[in-house]
Amino acid sequence: MRNIKQNFSIKDLELLSGIKAHTIRMWEKRYGILNPDRTDSNIRTYDISGLQKILNVAFLNENGYKISRISEMNNNEVSDLVQRITTSKSNYDRAIKSFKVAMMNFDQPLFLKTYEGLTSKKTFQEIFNDVFIPLMYEIGILWQAGTISPAHEQFITNLVKQKLFINIEMLQVSQPSRDDRVFVLFLPEEEIHDIGLYYLNYELLAYGYKVIFLGHSLPLEDLDFLSTLYDEVTFVTYLTVKPDNVEDLVEKLHQKTITNTNSEYWLLGRKAKELINLEFKLPSGVLAFKDINQLTRNL
Repeated sequence: MRNIKQNFSIKDLELLSGIKAHTIRMWEKRYGILNPDRTDSNIRTYDISGLQKILNVAFLNENGYKISRISEMNNNEVSDLVQRITTSKSNYDRAIKSFKVAMMNFDQPLFLKTYEGLTSKKTFQEIFNDVFIPLMYEIGILWQAGTISPAHEQFITNLVKQKLFINIEMLQVSQPSRDDRVFVLFLPEEEIHDIGLYYLNYELLAYGYKVIFLGHSLPLEDLDFLSTLYDEVTFVTYLTVKPDNVEDLVEKLHQKTITNTNSEYWLLGRKAKELINLEFKLPSGVLAFKDINQLTRNL
């Protein structure tokens, strides 16, 4: 695991805040918003407090506060104002920005206040699809660029998962209203990216289906037993980074559908999209979907 990043370039700040580098330089010169260090070659570098400051400043500026007014506030006043605005606004872009501030500051109360502000006007489905999915996409880009550390990514991902677990549990207390099929959710061996599968669990429960959630790194051989227990079983897996050879997995799943004619295997995730884009011909009993919305339309 990489060490937590302590120094950031102006490009890092631009990626995280959405504020162009030339604007950041102008704010520094005119208003003293930031006071970067400089390398021997005169390149700006910013510490974690500078990054947190520009995130907060960008958030306030997008909410109508002039940079001249923001520059007169101390850091505590800026942070307090961000939190007050967050509790009274539900705009998706503002929420995503606020969640990124919470991530960089490891600020759980800010995450929770932002989420509560959204729930007052939006359903969980809307929040997940319109805020959490774009947020996780942006975080993935930031991680790949080296702008954030694994600690930041895991912090915000686990908070999103907590909200998923709470909403899943609220649905699990009710008996399924549909008995035409049973869904079994799993991830193949070595695949650990499970947030998409958890959200699918929520969606299927909301549709009234019985869902058996088996988690990650499950050997395919362990699925055979479930095929004997129910008349119509649909196994769903989410393929983000594994397996390396998806075609080999598809063939194995096809062999299982031949053996257990009451089973289907549905594929989701980045690697399933690749199969669709390549127009790969899937065998009978194996289906690939570009996203969860397309899958639910097939119910």
